[in-house]
Amino acid sequence: MNILQISSASSFGGGERYVADLTNALIKRGHELHVAVRPKSPLPRHLRLPSERILTLPLRNALDVQSARALDSFVRSRGIDIVHAHMARDYSLAAYAARRRETKFIVTRHVLFQLSRLHRHTLARATRVIAVSQAVARELRASGVVNEQQIAVIPNGVDVERFNLARTESHQGLLVGSIGEIRTLKRHDDFIRAAAQIASQFPETRFVLAGTGEGREQLEELVVDLAMEDKFRFLGWVEEAEQLLCEMDVFVSASETESFGLAIVEAMAAETAVVATATDGACEVIENQQTGLLVPIGNVDQIAAAVINLLGDPDGRREMAMRAKRAANERFSLTRMVDEVEQIYVAADFRR
Repeated sequence: MNILQISSASSFGGGERYVADLTNALIKRGHELHVAVRPKSPLPRHLRLPSERILTLPLRNALDVQSARALDSFVRSRGIDIVHAHMARDYSLAAYAARRRETKFIVTRHVLFQLSRLHRHTLARATRVIAVSQAVARELRASGVVNEQQIAVIPNGVDVERFNLARTESHQGLLVGSIGEIRTLKRHDDFIRAAAQIASQFPETRFVLAGTGEGREQLEELVVDLAMEDKFRFLGWVEEAEQLLCEMDVFVSASETESFGLAIVEAMAAETAVVATATDGACEVIENQQTGLLVPIGNVDQIAAAVINLLGDPDGRREMAMRAKRAANERFSLTRMVDEVEQIYVAADFRR
């Protein structure tokens, strides 16, 4: 099949990892892939695509007529079979480019934010709207923007082999960390406050936060206020997270909202014990007390207590981490995810 993925993302997070992993896996399976991105997009460096297969367009917003026409021309000239969009502002552009009967329009919905009623007309053309979790599917149903027949739940997958091949480097002391965009909804400040409590019980523990964003300066000030400068490091963007996750003793997700929780599953695949706030996504991924520990959102004391409990019980921590790794391999493999998306692409009876 001849497939065009569209993503106007300007940063690289879970949704962009999805696009990169899906694209690269489909290339391996013999499909012809193209990707449309914004200028300076971080996506191309993660793709196994020659430059001529990457279309750079402004993709400014849902009313970007210039980009819509360019996409339409590209779809017609390249004989694209599937147009697959990943961000809400790209839906109308993708729908316009895929308006001919012979081209299918697919959407993956990665987030829980509610779509507006204006999307009803655009997504009426979609043959399938893929929800990355049951929580996202519930939000789609509640919005009334798409009908039940359009929704397909395909949980995110991770390339578990990357974690199976990663080597854990020996290090002194304990390492507790988190990975994620530095933005308010991730509540990294709760992680830092919990780290101060953990350090009072386990002084040898080091803490790391990997990610980029505009809120780093405030978080750095918080670290200074809590006198944690010698224990807490900001790593910025980490190109390959598997090595870091394998080195952690405990991974913490303090987020206020997660539609799925890709970093959580990656930590599980790395055989690292996880403490996560009970977001919709985390509750789908983690079996509490078995493959990780779930704590209330915004409760710093309970985040700290859960990590302290794991650090104080090395055997229990390792057993939980091993169960988590098995769950990641069985339930959240990239192969399973790509199989299910590929089935969406090839199905012939979607037209209503």
